Amino acid sequence: MRSSIFIDGEWRPASDGATREIRSPADGSLIATVSEGKIDDALAAIAAARSSFDSGVFTSWGWARRSALLATVADLLERDVELIAALESGDTGKRIIESKYDVADVAATFRHFAQLASEQHDKKIDSGIPHVSSRITYDAIGVCSLIGPWNYPLLQIAWKVAPALAAGCSFILKPSELTPSTAMHLLKLLEEAGVPRGVANLVTGAGSVIGDTLTTDPRVDFVSFTGGLSTGKRIMSKAAETVKKVALELGGKNPHIIFADADLDAATDFAVTAAFLHSGQVCSAGTRLILERSIHDQVVTEIVRRAKLIRLGGPTDLTAETGPLISEGHLKKVEEYLARGVQEGAKLLVGGVRSTAPELSRGWYFPPTILDNCDTSMYCVQEESFGPIMTVEVFESEEEAIRLGNDTIYGLSGAVWSKDNAKTERVSKALRHGTVWINDYGPYKPAAEWGGFKASGNGRELGEHGLQEYLEIKHIWTNNSPSKSGWFADGI
Repeated sequence: MRSSIFIDGEWRPASDGATREIRSPADGSLIATVSEGKIDDALAAIAAARSSFDSGVFTSWGWARRSALLATVADLLERDVELIAALESGDTGKRIIESKYDVADVAATFRHFAQLASEQHDKKIDSGIPHVSSRITYDAIGVCSLIGPWNYPLLQIAWKVAPALAAGCSFILKPSELTPSTAMHLLKLLEEAGVPRGVANLVTGAGSVIGDTLTTDPRVDFVSFTGGLSTGKRIMSKAAETVKKVALELGGKNPHIIFADADLDAATDFAVTAAFLHSGQVCSAGTRLILERSIHDQVVTEIVRRAKLIRLGGPTDLTAETGPLISEGHLKKVEEYLARGVQEGAKLLVGGVRSTAPELSRGWYFPPTILDNCDTSMYCVQEESFGPIMTVEVFESEEEAIRLGNDTIYGLSGAVWSKDNAKTERVSKALRHGTVWINDYGPYKPAAEWGGFKASGNGRELGEHGLQEYLEIKHIWTNNSPSKSGWFADGI
């Protein structure tokens, strides 16, 4: 058993000795047994983070020293890429090659915020008065609760941890209870890199048990959460009690719009990847395919053909193209989602039944699935499956394509395909989504902000704004030649 709770510079078991088994979604094998934190552990982590922040032990480092720290962490991540990828694939079931890509992205994230920190300076404001200086400073927001998801455990944790460290914050990290292994290793790397005692704390355990403590405690100044909409709403509501700042990334139902004048070979290929990468367990997955009616049959026929060829398999299967769902419970939710779509009138074209291949029988595998004849009145079009289910809609005009693309409570990402540059500019500007790809799907860069409109959340990660989330803005006015104001008579 690995003690997976890290508080005030020490690894420890849960306060009541409870543990949790981590099992591979690929074959059910035991990956690890880790500590199952409780409320007492969360409170201890908050106390350690609060004490370290209030002591000034980390904010006193200054921007340059913290920048160097982040660069060191990036080096350590690259050093341990093989180990980290194995841990990530063990927890999530994703292919090793995908996990290696993720580790590279994590290192790039730390380097991005190292660069931003190296460029951070106070800003001078012209006061208009010769003897007065006026400046804006950027202070660390304080103690942060950082709560990550299970689908990209290390990557989305890095999007929070890196800017928190750059800013000089102290934090409590709560990874998904399903996928804690890479978060544990990251804390070991932070310790190795020299993060001061009490600045970085980790509590593993169920969000249903410790989540409210991490988000409501008045000693916590900021909550960053990536996950489901219902949990995000609860966090926002609970955080209001102490008027603390929150940043939420709550997923999306992302439109993938293809016009008839697009490069259909490329668009079709990207449509397959956008929907079925990581078995659709991606917040920005392009699972809403929206086609101009005249190309519907051609594109759908090809996507069905391609979907049938996708090979399922575990992390070490070199022939596999995508992996399992995260758990048996999630597989059942995907099955129920599909059944509801069919009941609403969607036409099942391919997939739809849990894989029965003998070599996959011990894991949670569900094949690429396509539902045709869909419209925005359907549950399967409006809600995330977080699985490999693509829905297909059609449109007749540019205006209808925009209307369909925006007919969702979410607004995380989307894409538009056409060879007409003016058209793609009009559509991309009209779509109410935080990221829009033109003639592409999926790429992101640490220097570009990430986040959503509407129910996809608030705030942004990455880019420059990703650092600003962890900072408070302060105006300092200095009168270098003070004298009486003369506003009220002093009676003299």
